[in-house]
Amino acid sequence: MHVVLYQPEIPPNVGNIARLCAATNTTLHLVGKLGFIVNNRHYQRAGLDYWEFLNLETHNDLDEVFEKYPKGKIYYLSTKATKNYTDVKFEDDDLLVFGPETRGLPEKMIFENPDTAIKIPMFGKVRSLNISNSVSIVLYESLRQIKGF
Repeated sequence: MHVVLYQPEIPPNVGNIARLCAATNTTLHLVGKLGFIVNNRHYQRAGLDYWEFLNLETHNDLDEVFEKYPKGKIYYLSTKATKNYTDVKFEDDDLLVFGPETRGLPEKMIFENPDTAIKIPMFGKVRSLNISNSVSIVLYESLRQIKGF
């Protein structure tokens, strides 16, 4: 599995996701302009001493990621999607793409990819979940399906 963060903005969120990816042996991709410096102390602290266990890749744009990993299906996570993540049959090489914390993925990506645009259902008045929580939910469901745990 691959977790792809497109233009992430908040260091502690990325640090938490990095720790999650290290714990699950999942490649983390940071794509585009980042809203922080990678050696930021908040980013480093959130990942604790797990950075050496992380498979981290940085890319200029999403096309670079998609060209490097052509076997995986690309899932775009968004509150604007109509399909639930639980309706997906994940496979080993899939890419889970998450947008910037303050604005999400561009609507064009979601609406041009309705079959692979997925959401986490929410029932309250909150607009969205924290990105690190969202990554955890979807990543663990995909790993449950693939690895059977």
